[in-house]
Amino acid sequence: MDQIEIFCPGSVANISCGFDVLGFCLDPIGDIMRVTKTVTPGITIGTITGQDLPKDPQKNVASVAAIALLNAHPSKYGFRIDIEKKIKPGSGIGSSAASAAGAVFAINELMGRPYSRNELVQFAMAGEALASGAAHADNLAPVLLGGFTLVRSNASLDIIKLPSPPELVATVIHPKIELKTIHSRAILKKTIPLDKAVQQWGNLGAFVSALYTNDYALLSRSLKDKVIEPYRAMLIPKFKEVKAAAIKAGALGSGISGSGPSIYALSRGIKIAEEVGVAMKTQFEELELEYEVHISKINNEGIKILH
Repeated sequence: MDQIEIFCPGSVANISCGFDVLGFCLDPIGDIMRVTKTVTPGITIGTITGQDLPKDPQKNVASVAAIALLNAHPSKYGFRIDIEKKIKPGSGIGSSAASAAGAVFAINELMGRPYSRNELVQFAMAGEALASGAAHADNLAPVLLGGFTLVRSNASLDIIKLPSPPELVATVIHPKIELKTIHSRAILKKTIPLDKAVQQWGNLGAFVSALYTNDYALLSRSLKDKVIEPYRAMLIPKFKEVKAAAIKAGALGSGISGSGPSIYALSRGIKIAEEVGVAMKTQFEELELEYEVHISKINNEGIKILH
């Protein structure tokens, strides 16, 4: 195989109670990436449509991740990466993770799959580190593995794929402003009060349990963020109003998607998820702020091969 075309999905990370450890994969939202073998070794960035991104291999997250893979598994071939970028950088729905994960996945396929999807996370993290200033896998893991994932350790990349309750549907609203992860991480406190930490641990454990037992009521009670959201909420226009509107419309819970500015909500069933989307967007319409609303089932496959 000399060429491959793949769909690189978006993702929601943190999921309120799981800062830097929880994430889930979206279904209709994502980039298209084509990777082609070349005679000349190394990584080159070809065409990029949809967004203005660097073509310097040392400055593009896709090529940086690909270089990390080739450093571990050299190839006599090179690889050209062409990207249809449909996830806006700084949107909070895993733009850099889609690029980094997509690049290593595609090249791994063209090399005959020397690594599992789980093992590819370590190389994709090089791209995430470039984008956000910190190597974390909470977006990468669901993009590569699909569904919900828990990163027990970023250091050892101990990653667990979690089950997805069948009726769970996500609503994501993206106000068209840019909020870079590296900036939204900079405002976070380095220490947290013990009582807040205890509440967060309880919510995280209960959330994981709810996924295994399909307990939607427990899942709803667990979608609380006592640690990160209080600081990042101030960076997102009308965040509290959007969240309140989502819950009033029937969402199980709502919070900041990744580092923002996108806001996610989880609902039981597509009908409620659509009603939640209507409720959320009315808040941004009052500000005359451009936005996109995405309704998505949980993507349990992750990256998909198109051709």
